[in-house]
Amino acid sequence: MLRKVARCWALLCFALIAPLAPIQLQAQILPTPAAEESKGAETEAPAAPPVDPFGRETPRDAVSGLLSALAERDYPLAANYFDARSNGEQLAKEMQAVLDAGGTLLPFGALSDDAAGVLDDGLKPDQERVGDLGDADKTPILLTHGTNRSGAKVWRIARETSAAAHTMQPKTKQAEDEGPEIAGASLEDWLRLLGIAALVFLGFQLVNAGILFAMRRVIADRDNSGVYRLTQAAMPPLSLFFASVVFTIWAGSMPVSIVARQLLLRYVGVFAWVALAWFLFRMVDSVAGLLISRMVGQERRQAVSVVTLMRRAAKILLLFIAVVAVLDTFGIDVTTGVAALGIGGIALALGAQKTVENLVGSVTLIADKPVQVGDFCKVGDVTGTIEDIGIRSTRIRTLERTVVTIPNGDFSSRQIENYAQRDRFLFNPLIGVEYGIGSAKLLEAVELIEGVLERHDRIIKPGARARFKNFAASSLDIEVFAYIEAADIDESLVIRQDLLLLIFAALEQAEVGIAYPTSTVHLTPHKAPVERPASIVVDDEDSPSPG
Repeated sequence: MLRKVARCWALLCFALIAPLAPIQLQAQILPTPAAEESKGAETEAPAAPPVDPFGRETPRDAVSGLLSALAERDYPLAANYFDARSNGEQLAKEMQAVLDAGGTLLPFGALSDDAAGVLDDGLKPDQERVGDLGDADKTPILLTHGTNRSGAKVWRIARETSAAAHTMQPKTKQAEDEGPEIAGASLEDWLRLLGIAALVFLGFQLVNAGILFAMRRVIADRDNSGVYRLTQAAMPPLSLFFASVVFTIWAGSMPVSIVARQLLLRYVGVFAWVALAWFLFRMVDSVAGLLISRMVGQERRQAVSVVTLMRRAAKILLLFIAVVAVLDTFGIDVTTGVAALGIGGIALALGAQKTVENLVGSVTLIADKPVQVGDFCKVGDVTGTIEDIGIRSTRIRTLERTVVTIPNGDFSSRQIENYAQRDRFLFNPLIGVEYGIGSAKLLEAVELIEGVLERHDRIIKPGARARFKNFAASSLDIEVFAYIEAADIDESLVIRQDLLLLIFAALEQAEVGIAYPTSTVHLTPHKAPVERPASIVVDDEDSPSPG
């Protein structure tokens, strides 16, 4: 099973990475049509290998086919699964009787699904152990790898196993009319197996409840107890998993129908895989929760992002393994399906580019650490607090309490201004005083402001200063430049308010007024126009002549 999961994981990784390779490289590797024609003319296509009509290519297929034939009481069909020249039907009946009397077969998931079988089991390469006959000596049930009449390689019950089952017949119970049958097994056998399953699962649930009850009585502070939290998370899936294991061991050798046993054990294996995946999921969440609570207490906010990303990646990996295991238990060959993903890889390459870009962007954010969870920052035109850095995107809570989600590929390429990483806060107000105060009062105002900066214990010195800067339209501007020593922006705002009030009080005491926009209108006195005297006209004719 682990080999199958590893093989499927490797094929999945290949299917995801293959589309990223340049298509031109494929064009260079693929032969030209002319080359294909010449090559086809020189060599002939190989003949297709023979196919077994009974599906005995792997040990798992051989055991599954035999059980299906026994469930239908089709002994002529079951005879084909024995390496015998004659009496195959009788051998099938004898084998079923021995198995029903307490013989065991490996669960479906434990049977090899490889055509060559398991090669490192200490047996000959053409032999495979699939169970035992249930006697005191634990005589193994062996399959032998041979060739059928058509030349196909097949697995069948070995002759020595059939001979051992034949000698055990006097010790087995004779077949009796056991009442109605369901799926090839008697109703009595089904009820016995289901009753044992219910008893085992209920017993483990009671043990689970008892352990948690005892821990609640012993541990007072359960919310801050890591042991209690881990135990509470682990016990439900562990009880299900151990119940599946105990039922498999108990029911595996019960003297009931082998058909019913194998069918139930097959699906109990699904419960075992689901319980194991559930246990690992809860452990990942519990451990990640404990680590995050510690990181938050130590104010290691970037580590919280790393733990969150690792938790999600671990869950994805566990989910993939669980799906492969469950599908394999149902007899679905997922290897072929995963390998087929590579066929459509090129078609999905353009669609996967954004996904890969966001994944690389998330790795960049975690490695470069421009922001952390809880930081107040500005990303592009979005201002707010980082709430979560995920695998695909980052969520920002804005000042209007909305949530903006930015893909990590876009996030890492934007201009990021992090306000949370400031070690000091700039204090740079422009204070305007009235024009009519005179130069002496203006110089006094500058000195008063510098005195306030010098006396304040939260102003970083040296470097704090106040300077007359400009003749503005309505004021004489004094620029203040200093840095406030504060841990966060809220504290800096309190100190800024304190400084402004101290400066205002100092100027007020010195009777220096704060300017505000004013306009002065100069009126020119109106002057009446000067009247010119009237002209005197002299008539030359009437005027007396001189002399």
